[in-house]
Amino acid sequence: MKKANITVIGSLNMDIVTKTSTIPNVGETVLGDSFFTIPGGKGANQAVAAARLGGHVNMVGRVGSDAFGSQLKDELHKQGVNLDNVKPVTHLSTGVATITLSNGDNSIIVVPGANYEVTPEVVLQVEEEIATSDILLLQLEIPLDSVIEAVRVAKKHHVPVILNPAPFLLLPKEVLQEVDYLTPNEHELNLLISSYEWSDDELDQLRGKCIVTKGERGISFFEGNEQLIPSYKVDVVDTTGAGDSVNGALAVAISNGLSLKEACRFANAVGALTVTKLGAQSGMPTKSEVESFLSERGEV
Repeated sequence: MKKANITVIGSLNMDIVTKTSTIPNVGETVLGDSFFTIPGGKGANQAVAAARLGGHVNMVGRVGSDAFGSQLKDELHKQGVNLDNVKPVTHLSTGVATITLSNGDNSIIVVPGANYEVTPEVVLQVEEEIATSDILLLQLEIPLDSVIEAVRVAKKHHVPVILNPAPFLLLPKEVLQEVDYLTPNEHELNLLISSYEWSDDELDQLRGKCIVTKGERGISFFEGNEQLIPSYKVDVVDTTGAGDSVNGALAVAISNGLSLKEACRFANAVGALTVTKLGAQSGMPTKSEVESFLSERGEV
């Protein structure tokens, strides 16, 4: 594969994780078991995935002028992501997700912070970067107006768009029809379909651009009928970031001209390898690791 030129416009978060055996009641204090911080945000995760797979990745986002912002940028820099368009803002903190883990369950509070400063004006500032990209990768952890503007700019310059509709928001029907690839999970696909009235032709067109992540069952795409690429049997350690790694892999594979089936097979392998390691960004495989994984299974 050549070095695909990929622009990612999206979120950067620091995940603040506390593990405890007991969730406190209101006004109660309990002792926790462990605490750690993990670089995250769907945009940053997908950028790292694409970079580790050999893509030249331009990240567009915003962080606060704080320690978390510096840490997130340092980690992306280590992974080879271009940070020219990841800039700090002084009036908001870096986005955070505060996660409490207890007995296999979790509760999460997300504070978008600086991510909501990725405005339509910011998108227009990077029009040249979008125009010279092989593909544009988007998610929904930045303002919806900015996502809509990014799709408009990409279409103006005939740049293909992958839109990961997560976390789910009600997207304008026209935007869904403009993007080239949609990457929902099964629940998100059902929401996309039920959000509007679709003619039979429109529904066929919507399904035709969907690459659906199905967790342990694999990935499906539509060429006439739905076709499933079954998941690989691996020892699962942590599923965090698996969907983001799939999106980064699809961006690289599609940019390199792989067929939809080949791109899904490649992304499926990337997702499988991701869940065998702890952490989202730290668990994402390199291009050589994916090639070895596929070679061992006689698929290269």
